[in-house]
Amino acid sequence: MKKLSNAQIAWRAAQDLPDGAYVNLGIGFPEMIATFKPEGREVTYHTENGILDFGEAPPAGEEDWDLINAGKKAVTLNPGASFFHHADSFAMVRGGHLDVAVLGAYEVAETGDLANWSTGPGSVPAVGGAMDLVHGAKQVWVVTDHVTKKGEPKLLEKCRLPLTGVGCVTTIYTSLAVIDVIDKRFVVREKLPSISIEALQAVTGATLVVGETVGDLNVPEL
Repeated sequence: MKKLSNAQIAWRAAQDLPDGAYVNLGIGFPEMIATFKPEGREVTYHTENGILDFGEAPPAGEEDWDLINAGKKAVTLNPGASFFHHADSFAMVRGGHLDVAVLGAYEVAETGDLANWSTGPGSVPAVGGAMDLVHGAKQVWVVTDHVTKKGEPKLLEKCRLPLTGVGCVTTIYTSLAVIDVIDKRFVVREKLPSISIEALQAVTGATLVVGETVGDLNVPEL
């Protein structure tokens, strides 16, 4: 089955960022979204370690390692960028000042529950700031492969792993589709033209709701 790459998923999610939004990008895969900000839109990126309005990654060899995001990756600063204490950064999160938080996921339930951390082998030692982000941001988007490396569904009726947040996810951008969580149901907004609804349902662990129209998920080659 042909699937989108991580870069293509990140590109698709970036197209929905509202003009003027304040956005937090989770560590790892979600950070790629900053590369694909649509032309003509003003998006201000926030990072938990205390920067507001950071820019693109610097060219290799030109990094200033005093300027890093929460994932310890080098960043640049846009004009007017600001620094602040870690506690002030989380006050912004918990105070509801972020429009969108974008995170990765192990599992997402049709109710909008999110599981994106684990204490298993090779995993992070704790849930971290994600638990604040999912309940502080106005919208929570997930970017993820549609299935696990073993081919098992990641979109489920109920999460099996420890939860990061309850009823928090609003939209999921996967390697096969764009799915909104509406009234505790997975509603298909777009899917790859090459996959049928039946095939998409077969790799989804909860019932998909399909409206009268489902858009084509078209992305550039990246």
